Order: sequence, then structure tokens, then C-alpha cells
Amino acid sequence: MTSFFIHPFGCRVNQAEAFDWAAALQKKGWRLAEEDSQGEIVIINTCTLTARADRDGRRYIRKIAQENPRARLVVTGCLAERDPEGVKALPGVWRVVANADKDALAGQCAAGESPETAVRAEEPVSYRVRALVKAQDGCDMACAFCVIPSVRGRSRSVPVLDLWTRVEEFVSAGYAEIVLAGIHLCSYGRDLRPPSSLLELLSGIEELPGDFRLRLSSLDPRLLSRPLLDFLTGSRRIAPHFHLSLQHGADRILRLMGRESTNASYRELCAELERRSPEANLGADIIVGFPGETERDYEETVRLLEESPLAYAHVFSYSARPGTKAAERPAVDRATVKSRADRLRRLSGRKNLAYRRRLIGRTLPGVVIQSKPGGLEVLTSNYVDVLVSGAAAPLGSPVHVRIAAAGERDTTGELRGRDGFRS
Repeated sequence: MTSFFIHPFGCRVNQAEAFDWAAALQKKGWRLAEEDSQGEIVIINTCTLTARADRDGRRYIRKIAQENPRARLVVTGCLAERDPEGVKALPGVWRVVANADKDALAGQCAAGESPETAVRAEEPVSYRVRALVKAQDGCDMACAFCVIPSVRGRSRSVPVLDLWTRVEEFVSAGYAEIVLAGIHLCSYGRDLRPPSSLLELLSGIEELPGDFRLRLSSLDPRLLSRPLLDFLTGSRRIAPHFHLSLQHGADRILRLMGRESTNASYRELCAELERRSPEANLGADIIVGFPGETERDYEETVRLLEESPLAYAHVFSYSARPGTKAAERPAVDRATVKSRADRLRRLSGRKNLAYRRRLIGRTLPGVVIQSKPGGLEVLTSNYVDVLVSGAAAPLGSPVHVRIAAAGERDTTGELRGRDGFRS
């Protein structure tokens, strides 16, 4: 029986694709390895969002080639799309699969296998304890810093009925949390004929039977309509965790980025979400050091993070990407960028600690995501990792935890029930 391992880099869409490949290969009778050193086939789904992502992908390929020299490496994803020849030249690489061919990746891996190995596995191992569903791919926006549209293509949506069916199947299979992923999720359905929308998709999922929670990947504030906002904050299914793409706090830089949003509109959206859903965990992506960023521009971002209800920020140092408009502009001094990014990350850490401490004493629903020595790790619906000592529950099961303490590194709690997401 052929063993395989999958390592996805980057976004939730890459993770959702890996989830699909794992299921497809196990249906062919392949075995999911626990470690990359045990895989006869190692599939690497790369990212090219930043230069660091490129380096991480190449470094991992070289590492596997050295530590598991008999493994055949199948490389796909955005780095492989942008630089296929460079990836193909790396040690151990057996195949490079274009993004357009990802749906056939499992079949390509299994090509040439004997019929004896291509039988259904009796007890497939779950690749993740939460089900990941890719609803949308590609992006029609043209942000000046972003290379993703050139490697992912235009926005493409999975038909509504197909997604409703997939979610229902995962719920029937016992998944308590479904993660809905998209490169530009808020544009879902615009390309379908007849057109659909994220609101229509979510409204249908809301009515499906079963006790489950739906988590959404990053949302674009520019496309969050009032009806969609009403639905998100009133749903019994949607996890109260909203990652809202910000990128910058200065209107001048947002215009240079090609983003039709403002500091004021973002603040207003965050305040509205906090008013409607006080326990919601709000997060953002922030780019530091975009070409032309002044100290005044940067301080506007700092103030927005300080004064808004954002509980965390993913802070990226600007990385020039080949072929983008921003790459043609003069760069900000690297030492300045590092200093600014470090300060924002410290601020994000303080904001996150304050948010988690506000939850002390509250009992929250969650899903068991990992067994730990002497206990469990639970991911709450509002996206807080909670360590629970002296407790036992099956992986993936819905539970309730009472938040007992929150420190800089960990949040701890007590198991208070295994009655699903019902309060």
C-alpha cells in the first residue's frame, strides 16, 4: 500500500485542496503517513504570497529530499505555478502540477499503480479534525502588491448545490466544524450562471440538518453588504470569528494599493460587528512598509489597531512580487520596515491577550483539535485555543469549555460538557 504525506503552505484554500487530495488518495487505497519522513509520495502545496513564502517552500523541498531521499515529491501551488522550471530543478522533485490541473492531482499521483494497490482503504484516517471546503478560487481584484491573480486566475465559484451537498456529507460523516475557504470568498457566485452570492450559499447551509459550526476564511470589507452583515451576526451556524482584510490604516496607502476602502469605513465595520456580536474575535491582515509608506502613514495603522476592537493582526513586511505595480516603486528602508513590523506585532499580542482575558469565566462551545499529554486542546467557536488538563474526549468532537485563565502564551480552561454546540 503506497504511503503519502501532504504539506500545504499558506492559505486556507491550499489546506482545503490538501484535504480533498487526502480523501481521494485514501479512496484509491493509499495510506496517509503520520510524518513526511514516512511518505513514499510527498505532496507540497506551495505559496508565493511573499519572498519568505518562496524561501520556505524551497527550503522544505530540499529538507525532504535530504531526509527522505526515496520519496517522490509532487509540487504544486502558487510558487510552482509562478516558477515551474525553478521548482522542477530542485532535488527530489518528481512532478510539478499546475494550479489548473490540481483537480486531477490525485489521479496523476496514482498513475501507473497496480490494480492491487488501487483498492478502497477499510478505515481511512481523517486528514484534519475539521472539514475544509473550497468554495471559490482566483481573484478579479488588482491590488498593486498582490501576485495571486496572476497565478490563481480569475474568480471561479463551485456551484451552490454542489457545496450544500458537500457540507451535508461532511456533517453526516461526523464533522462538527466546517471551514469554508476561498481566495476571495466575498466574491463567491458572481461568475456563476445564473449568478449567486455568498449570502445565498450561507443561507442554504444554515438550513441543513445537524449540529455543526461553519467557519469562514478571510472576508473583504469592501464586499460586506448590509444583508450579508445581518446574516453573519444573526446566524446560529456561523462561528463568531471574522478575519477582515485591512492591509493598511492610511487612506493614502490604500489608494496606492488599489484598494477601494478607507480607515473610517473599516473602523465603522469593526464597531458594528462588536456591537452585534460582543464575543466575536476580529482579526486583520496588515502590510508594513508598502512603497511610499511614511511614518505618518504607519502611525495611522498603529492607531487603528489600538483603537478598534480588533483582537489580533497578521502582520506582513511588504515583499515585492514580480510583475506587480508596487514592485516598480521605491522601497522603504528594510531596517525601518522591520522596526515597524515588530512594534505592530507586539501591539497585536497585547490586544489578543486583553481579548482572551475578557473571556475568563465564560463557557464557550468548541471542537477538540488535538490530544495533549494529560489533556486536550480545544478550538473555541471564536477562535481561541484552550488547553484543558485532565480531560478526555474524541478528536473532532464538539464540547463546551469554561475559560479559566489567559496568559501571554496560553489560554487554559475546564471541560464543561459534551453536548454539541447547543448552549
